[in-house]
This record gives sequence, C-alpha cells and structure tokens, in this order.
Amino acid sequence: MMSAPKITFIGAGSTIFVKNILGDVFHREALKTAHIALMDIDPTRLEESHIVVRKLMDSAGASGKITCHTQQKEALQDADFVVVAFQIGGYEPCTVTDFEVCKRHGLEQTIADTLGPGGIMRALRTIPHLWQICEDMTEVCPDATMLNYVNPMAMNTWAMYARYPHIKQVGLCHSVQGTAEELARDLNIDPATLRYRCAGINHMAFYLELERKTADGSYVNLYPELLAAYEAGQAPKPNIHGNTRCQNIVRYEMFKKLGYFVTESSEHFAEYTPWFIKPGREDLIERYKVPLDEYPKRCVEQLANWHKELEEYKNASRIDIKPSREYASTIMNAIWTGEPSVIYGNVRNEGLIDNLPQGCCVEVACLVDANGIQPTKVGTLPSHLAALMQTNINVQTLLTEAILTENRDRVYHAAMMDPHTAAVLGIDEIYALVDDLIAAHGDWLPSWLHR
Repeated sequence: MMSAPKITFIGAGSTIFVKNILGDVFHREALKTAHIALMDIDPTRLEESHIVVRKLMDSAGASGKITCHTQQKEALQDADFVVVAFQIGGYEPCTVTDFEVCKRHGLEQTIADTLGPGGIMRALRTIPHLWQICEDMTEVCPDATMLNYVNPMAMNTWAMYARYPHIKQVGLCHSVQGTAEELARDLNIDPATLRYRCAGINHMAFYLELERKTADGSYVNLYPELLAAYEAGQAPKPNIHGNTRCQNIVRYEMFKKLGYFVTESSEHFAEYTPWFIKPGREDLIERYKVPLDEYPKRCVEQLANWHKELEEYKNASRIDIKPSREYASTIMNAIWTGEPSVIYGNVRNEGLIDNLPQGCCVEVACLVDANGIQPTKVGTLPSHLAALMQTNINVQTLLTEAILTENRDRVYHAAMMDPHTAAVLGIDEIYALVDDLIAAHGDWLPSWLHR
C-alpha cells in the first residue's frame, strides 16, 4: 500500500479556505490517509480550524491524522506539500492603512492586493515571511512542493525563486478556471464544453484561444458569440457572485478593444491600468461601474459570514462540501500518484513567453505528474497584450529588486511606474505617499525601510 503524504498548512486560521482545499483532498483516494499539519500563530483560530477539519475528515471517510502547531518549523518537518495562505497585517490594521493613506493623498483603489501602492506595501510586509518559510523548508523538508496562495502573487513568487531557487514552488490563483466558468454562465453553456489556452502574468493573463465543443465534437471559436452577447446586453450576467457592486463591465470593454478576454475581475483590472479611476471623473466610475473600496467592504462581509459559517460548522454533525475550483488537490494527487494533470500556475519565465522579460513571473499551463510541476512553452504573445503586461511587470521588477537589495529608492521607483498611480499623482506626490505608507505601517514592514 502506498504511503500517505504529509500536507502542512501555513496560515491554517483561514478556516474557510482550509475547508475548501481539504474538502478536495479528502475526496481523493490517494490522499485520504494524509497527515494534515495545521499551523497558525493564532491558537484560537487554529483550534477552530482543527474542529472543522476533523469533522470534514470524518464526513469524507478519511482516516489520516491531524496535528496542530503554532511553531512553523515544527509543522514543516518532513512535509511533502506546503500550502501557504495568510495575510500579513490582516484587514486591520494593514488593509485599512493601505486604503485610507492612499485616499488622503487623492488615490482611490478597488482591491489593492496586486499592484499599486497597496500591492507594493503588501509585498513588502509579506515577502520576509515567505522567505522564512523557504528557509525552514530548506532545513526540514527540502523536497516538498510549496503551493502558494498569497498575494501579491507575482511579486511574492518572484522574490522566492530569486532568493531560494532550489525550493519547488508554484503560485496559485483561481482566476483562469474561475473566469472560464463565468464566461460559460454568461453564455448559458456548460463549462465542461470549453477548451482554452491562456497565458500572461498573474491577474493579467488572456485567453489566447477560447472555444466550445459542438454537437459533432468539433470546436468553434467562442469570441464572436461572446462579443455579440455583450453588445446585445445579454452578457455579463448581473450579480454572478451575489455581489451587486461588481458588474464586470471593465473586462468586457477591454475585450472589445483588445480582442482577447482577461482572467482577473473587472474590479481588479480597473486599478492595473490608467483609464478607469481618475479624480473628478465620476462619469468613468459610473459608466464602467467601478466599485471603489471594494476590498475593505468585502473583508467586512467575509468576516461576518465567516463567524456565521464557523458556528454552523462547529455545531454540524457532518460537513459535506462540493468540490472547489482550487488546483491544490489536483497538484498533490498528480505528484503523489504520477497521474498527470494540467493546471495554470505562476512560475519563472525561463523561455516560456518570448516577448516578456526572462526571469519575470508568468502564468502559464503546467503539466503536473510524478516529476513535479512542469511549465509549458507559450511562445510569443500578441504584441499589444505583452505591452499591457509590461506596464505591470515594471512595478514587479522594481519592487522585487527593492526587497532583494534592501533599496528604499526602488520602492519609490516601483510606485512611480504603477500605471494607475502615475495617471493620478505627480512625482513628488508619489514620493510623499510612499513615505506616509511606510511610516503608517511601521513595524509591519522590514526594518531596512526605516533606516
């Protein structure tokens, strides 16, 4: 009989996310007896997750063991897979700081977890903790595969492979498979009939091909149908996730202009570009239905829902959940059993996309089997898509250099290059904003920023 893997969760206090990932894990035969090591710095949240995971395991007929840890290295000892899902500084104080300080300087944001001043600050407070995981993995589980779910994905992934190239890691997001499902719903077709090829950078990858299977088994290009549905007012479907604030107009407008559909949501995309959020241009906000301050609102709602769900799970005799769209269990199963799968992952650009910088972090299809995660070559992207991505890669390049070399000047330079920030603020205003953010975040940021 095959031995069982050890799966370590760093940030296991994210109970609902842990539930989704492990719900998938426990329904895979090869992973049912896995040792689950839960690690979080908050003992209360850790115990809550423990209760939920135990019920989940029993409900699925899984028979592995669960251990709980507040010490990271202890949790990582002899791990086969390391799932990382945490937010350094949380909603309060750090997310609130990112939004409120930027607003005082006249810069509005929607999500602020990927790019812009919010994404830059989040990277600066997160990367040192990811490096510590890499350090501990090097010591106690050097052959483990890290599945990283922490934003800002591109900067985090890049900083890890730059400093710890020997660590097997992939950055995971659900925007590729999630958007494909959304587009299928917009067109009232079964997502299982879709076939697509997607590539780019995290939160700005594009479906280079998007097709659906017809009754005779052949595939047809879905883009003409999608454009016709949008122009007829039949797509996007309203409130697809039960959120009336997010109407998904931005992505469809960009699709009309670019000819390709982007993977991350309209509320994200609006702040990666210079065109949608401008002072005194309420007409743009209204026309494109841009939900300013969306992430803080979402955090408040999620915290309330989390407490409600947690009580339900704690009191339930069993927990039955539907499969999630996350790739984690697929990757673990493929590596552990050798049964091949294809996922979309964030990896180092080593000859994968010719017209993006070598060494930057790209999101491409990856073959996964007993050999691990093997990215597939894309070739050359349409030039206008590569040009758009490059504006975001500029920020990622400079921020990664800033933290690798402990160079505060590069933090300013990263903010200067951000398309949205540069469209709103003058150069001295950008410097003042960065100074205020660094001061406001204080000890949440690395000490070299305060020298």
